Amino acid sequence: MSPALAALAARAGILPRYVDLAGATHDTGPETAQALLAAMGLAAASEAEAARTLAALDATDAARPLPDWIVVEAGTAPVLHPRHAGAWQLSLEDGTCYAGRAQEALSLPPLPPGLHDLTIAGHRTTLLSAPPRLPLPPRGWGVTVPLYGLRDAETGGLGDYADLCAVVAGIGALGAGFVGINPIHAGFPGDPQAISPYSPSSRRRFSTAHLACPGEVRMSGGALVDYAPAIAARLTCLRAAFAAIGPGERAAKAGFRAAEGADLDRFALHQALSDRFGPYWSDWPEAYRAPDTPEVRAFAAENLDAIAFHAWLQFRAERQLGDIRAAARDAGMAHGLYLDLAVGTHPAGAETWADPGLFARGATLGAPPDPFAPQGQNWSLAPMIPQALAARGFRPLAEILRAQLRFAGLLRIDHILGFERAFWVPGDGPGAYVAMPKPALLAVARIEAARAGAVIVGEDLGVVPEGLRADLAASGILGCRLAMFEPHPETWPEAVMASFGTHDLPPFAGWRQGLDIDWHARLGHVAPGSLAELRRCRADAVADLARRAGGEDVEALHGYLGATPARLVALQIEDLLGRTDQANLPGTVETHPNWRRRIGPGSARLAQEPMLSRAAAAMRRSGRQGAGGLPSGALNTGADPSPNACHATVTIPVTASADGSLRLPGQGTSQVTSGGNAMAKGKPEDDRIQEAAYHIWNREGRPEGKEEEHWFRAIEELQGATETETPARAKPARKKTTTKPKKF
Repeated sequence: MSPALAALAARAGILPRYVDLAGATHDTGPETAQALLAAMGLAAASEAEAARTLAALDATDAARPLPDWIVVEAGTAPVLHPRHAGAWQLSLEDGTCYAGRAQEALSLPPLPPGLHDLTIAGHRTTLLSAPPRLPLPPRGWGVTVPLYGLRDAETGGLGDYADLCAVVAGIGALGAGFVGINPIHAGFPGDPQAISPYSPSSRRRFSTAHLACPGEVRMSGGALVDYAPAIAARLTCLRAAFAAIGPGERAAKAGFRAAEGADLDRFALHQALSDRFGPYWSDWPEAYRAPDTPEVRAFAAENLDAIAFHAWLQFRAERQLGDIRAAARDAGMAHGLYLDLAVGTHPAGAETWADPGLFARGATLGAPPDPFAPQGQNWSLAPMIPQALAARGFRPLAEILRAQLRFAGLLRIDHILGFERAFWVPGDGPGAYVAMPKPALLAVARIEAARAGAVIVGEDLGVVPEGLRADLAASGILGCRLAMFEPHPETWPEAVMASFGTHDLPPFAGWRQGLDIDWHARLGHVAPGSLAELRRCRADAVADLARRAGGEDVEALHGYLGATPARLVALQIEDLLGRTDQANLPGTVETHPNWRRRIGPGSARLAQEPMLSRAAAAMRRSGRQGAGGLPSGALNTGADPSPNACHATVTIPVTASADGSLRLPGQGTSQVTSGGNAMAKGKPEDDRIQEAAYHIWNREGRPEGKEEEHWFRAIEELQGATETETPARAKPARKKTTTKPKKF
């Protein structure tokens, strides 16, 4: 590799080599480096071009008084040392501003948690003010379930948020602290084959394929979920429900839309365009492949109803997730929902369409070669360009985390190894690792988790970079430990979540039988000559685990997991029910029924399964408690749950009311959430007043029977404030020239 190309690749974070799982070293070739630089938008087709690009980056950096970003401890007053003197302005997240003039040292005021902007001589630096460490949760346990598979074969169709609400209520009543599910990011309803929850259209928005809809036509069942007819029937039901919404829900939706702002509008616009041109923007006419073209603006003006429909779907999704949050709170769960954040997003989905400059073009995320994938893996996910993410002050990541943490007391970050380095694959060529700004990413995770009072779990499995697990532990982010692969729990740290396996691995019963080995052999993933050795090793591992656990059955396994030092234990529903087939077989699409298997019992009966009660007893004997109430701030959201959302009487299925809220048959619906007169009468034309009224009404607890009083009082208060006061954040900036920071 030429000197200029090597220097530019290093500057962009492209690592010169890596060591794979088998210990083999792979050097990054010049073609790979050039392809990855091009994916980042950095020209390096020749030595001269690479030199010019490098010189331009050097000049930009030399002009900067401070780096792009700095991590500081929240609550402290940082002292910075800019390379150049000049006027500075500090803009806090809440709108507060300070200004002064920097000399050799710049003393700032104590910074609250958040992402703040410091500008010196026109150059912005993001100050990531984060708590140094998140607190560890008490010893607890929970159950993971596949949301898509919560309907039994008799009921049919695709599992929905009402099914999940019933499961949360029932399992919470047994003493579990959380219920974990697959990612529920917004997907591709226009492509019923795009069913992987780990290849989303947008991680900022939620899946509407799982919306509960009153009056939905029930589908025929079967052992596997048939997505195409299930999604089509659900969309038909939802369009009819949208056409029939009452004035109360219309006003609530308007408040939600005003609060969410341009981000929601752009997502809804993308969805409306998808209805017209197809699910993937890469297949659209050229004029519609970017969000700000004249053609897109004309489409938006001509399709207001279609855009409003998709915004309303997000409103209903957040309302139903709020109802599930309420079910968890009513059951006394310590964490509630345990959500999962996908490592990346689809290259042709809503996330990349809305912010194309943030994502690499021509490269995807993947994994280096391993014994089951000797050619490596291509996950077909768009990587965020680290320099572009830093230039945006890491706010895209913060917004993604914040959206999930509105409803999750626990959040799993899939493949958190990507906080250290991400494996980029350029087309069909060999891949290479790209370094990521790990301290900044960890700081963002701590900021958002602390805001929500939540716990972060980092999936740190595979080839773990040296030092990453220590950094996760120092941040208070839990790691993962699998009894399937790590048979010495006495060596595990306590800051982990323990489980037997994952959705990408066989359940306990299937593992004991070696069914995953059979699948890999059938699909040609392993050489025939190695099968006997694989089966012999598996038999040894099964015998060793049985010896350590004191028995061969799943009850012995769960007692073994409960006794580990791990702060949290996740029991898989497939293990509890004795299932043998895994949810997903990595490296397959059509040859294995990924994300389609039903778990068996329907959602209303699941908590009655005897094995769940026995597992709960085993967890109690291990000193694990699931109750204790949600942490302060956890599951906080702008879309508050409906009153009496979903309680623990799980022999009755939870259904969706006409307004989309989740409740048991016979439960009342409040005047506001049912579309009654309270919100219909209070329809302020000013979006800002309506948005603020919506939040005040939620903040005051939405007491039943006083909805109208609270709604009108909120409007009156804000109207009065608008007429008589200028909010502090809106005060015009007053220039300061003193070196002492001044607030304005």
